[in-house]
Amino acid sequence: MNDIEKLLQEVFNKQKLILVVLSNLKNKNEASFTKVDIKPVLIKNQLKYQFFYYYTNKVLHKNLNLYEALSEINGLLDEKFKQGMLFTSDADFQILISKKGKAKILKKKPTKSQIELSHNRTKNYILEDGTKVDFLMRLGVMNENGKVVSKRYDKFKQINRFLEMVADVIPKLNKESKMINILDFGCGKSYLTFALYYYLVNILELDVNIIGLDLKMDVINLCNEVAEDLGYNNLRFIHGDIKDYDGLDSVDMVVTLHACDNATDAALIKAVNWNAQAILSVPCCQHEFYDKIDNRMLEPMLQHGIIKEKLSSLVTDSLRANFLEIMGYNVQLLEFIDMEHTPKNILIRALKSDNVDKDKAIRTYKEFKEFWNLKDLYIEREFGRKLYEE
Repeated sequence: MNDIEKLLQEVFNKQKLILVVLSNLKNKNEASFTKVDIKPVLIKNQLKYQFFYYYTNKVLHKNLNLYEALSEINGLLDEKFKQGMLFTSDADFQILISKKGKAKILKKKPTKSQIELSHNRTKNYILEDGTKVDFLMRLGVMNENGKVVSKRYDKFKQINRFLEMVADVIPKLNKESKMINILDFGCGKSYLTFALYYYLVNILELDVNIIGLDLKMDVINLCNEVAEDLGYNNLRFIHGDIKDYDGLDSVDMVVTLHACDNATDAALIKAVNWNAQAILSVPCCQHEFYDKIDNRMLEPMLQHGIIKEKLSSLVTDSLRANFLEIMGYNVQLLEFIDMEHTPKNILIRALKSDNVDKDKAIRTYKEFKEFWNLKDLYIEREFGRKLYEE
């Protein structure tokens, strides 16, 4: 047993571990995760070790038992990383591995004092349970004391998850000496539209103009009534179709959450034509590709309706992301809320950028379409074949 294995065995067996951080790739050109964090957690009263694998645009995690965790860490230090930090309640240990594979271990005074084992620990939300928020009380998510109603806690979590994603976007917007125009297409009952206004105006104190658009007149009337009652002066709701809206010449952010089928594409097309700086989109039902996908090699999947439906949904959103890259956006596909609450949980977050490799995006788009044998796509009709032939 080498020195690293002995140290890991000692630290893990004494159960004084707080955090492990593995970093400094041996091969920096390798297309893989660039850092791994490990921490102990209690899951259903069993001690596990939660691994977080950090990629450029995502973080993946898995939970391992003691034996699996020790084996995984040893493997990562042997094959991928040149440095490891072990934070314990007694001391910090720095592991340094030379180019020749020789390990050096440095012991330091502890810098972290608390071992947090709770897997379901209290999360710090932007909007907090127990703090009165006017629109949440008005819409029945909170009671008059500011306590979240138990049956509406999933909605409360969804709202906060959405605001976390908005918080990452706002610094990218040009906020100097002008009002921020935001369009919410297919706003529905507008929980998230009200949350967006509250966050930007009441918390960040920004100058915004938000318009919600929906086809249901009764919903529009109700939302306008709520906005007026709350004094949300720069929030209004309009009855209309996404593809027909032309009320603004320029828009900074476009939001479209659970707009059905091609309504999502219509919103993305509008956003691109406005040259919007930010796009947040959670697609809903996607039917366009269901009858268009044709690949003989995938017949074992395509012959099953339930598999084909899920597959067509993933292909649709992948192509949408690719389309936005061609149009000059950096794009991320993120988990919106837990899958257990809704299968429609992918959020497309796109930010306008000058650092997009459009040539590569066009090549990928053409090859992707050819693989799936996709033709006559809705999202192309606005731009014609020049979309991927320029």
